[in-house]
Amino acid sequence: MKIYLDYSATTPPRPEAMAAMQAVLSQQWGNPSSLHEWGQRAATIVEQARIQVAELIHGAPESIVFTSGGTESNNLAIIGIARLYNLPQHIIISQVEHSAISEPARLLEQWGWEVTRLGVDCKGRVNPQELQAALQDNTVLVSVIYGQSEIGTVQPIAELAKITQEHGVLFHTDAVQAAGRLPINVQELSIDLLSISSHKIYGPQGAGALYVRPGIELVPLLCGGGQEMGLRSGTQAVPAIAGFGTAAQLAAVELPRETPRLINLRDRLFAQLADIPGLVPTGDLVNRLPHHVSLCIKDADGKKLSGKALVRQMNLAGIAISAGSACHSGKLSPSPILLAMGYSESAGLGGVRFTLGRETTPADVDWAAMVFQQILHRIYS
Repeated sequence: MKIYLDYSATTPPRPEAMAAMQAVLSQQWGNPSSLHEWGQRAATIVEQARIQVAELIHGAPESIVFTSGGTESNNLAIIGIARLYNLPQHIIISQVEHSAISEPARLLEQWGWEVTRLGVDCKGRVNPQELQAALQDNTVLVSVIYGQSEIGTVQPIAELAKITQEHGVLFHTDAVQAAGRLPINVQELSIDLLSISSHKIYGPQGAGALYVRPGIELVPLLCGGGQEMGLRSGTQAVPAIAGFGTAAQLAAVELPRETPRLINLRDRLFAQLADIPGLVPTGDLVNRLPHHVSLCIKDADGKKLSGKALVRQMNLAGIAISAGSACHSGKLSPSPILLAMGYSESAGLGGVRFTLGRETTPADVDWAAMVFQQILHRIYS
């Protein structure tokens, strides 16, 4: 019995997305920049996908810039804003950002920029008042992740975006884990920039988008033919974009019924793992991604008992989950996300994540919980 519970890492492309890709590869393979019939058919597909992705977040189609994925979208937002300025300025991120945000921020520091990293509480949430206090006269951008991929916590995005708007500061959010799983309306939230990834919503890998509110300027990362409104040069990956658009459209249609279903499965799994000694849930259990279950072992030793070891044991049982700790030069390092939340280094080695998806059933959840408990019992005994 094989059970995939790592949907935050990637999702299987849905048949409709693959069909859209195949149609492009076999019939509509023109270059969208070409003026002839073949090119214009491909251009039409790209623009249709732009509409589909925009509708998922209630944005204008012309505000969607196609990229290669969430990492490029995040880099375009951070570096694209920074390069507008001749002199270093100030940006604000949180301590629980994905590396696709924290690493560009680190690069800006090397360029002389000041970066403030907002702390979080024990649930991984940013305090809006701390953002208010951190703003400076030279703050040009705030970037706070929408839904944290490791611990599942959803940030108070509406409050944070409102604060930045009141101070004339741009607000970006990495919504890679949230788009298609939570309703998002960029107009109501006053979001200026937002990142999405295709392969998190059952589209193909290698496609993503950055929402750029109309009127906001960015300096492109890539120079060339000026595709994507001059913000992302290079011939568009039409098959991947077509699959992305199809996946986005279906995600929007299915969201009202799929999100409550995932919440029920998520809470079912949490309940079945609640009484295991030494195992504690991580993240905010209320303000949470609907598909996300995360826990940590308080007394992990980094060897026999660690998040990575549990992932390997579950894999041997045919179940895919993931861990939060990282391996550097053969040595495990505690999860920086858990450390930022106040967990010990020992607990930071013991984080695990179960993430659910379209194909997850109650039987899958029950079986995974039982196997996980048996593995822990075997390790402890």
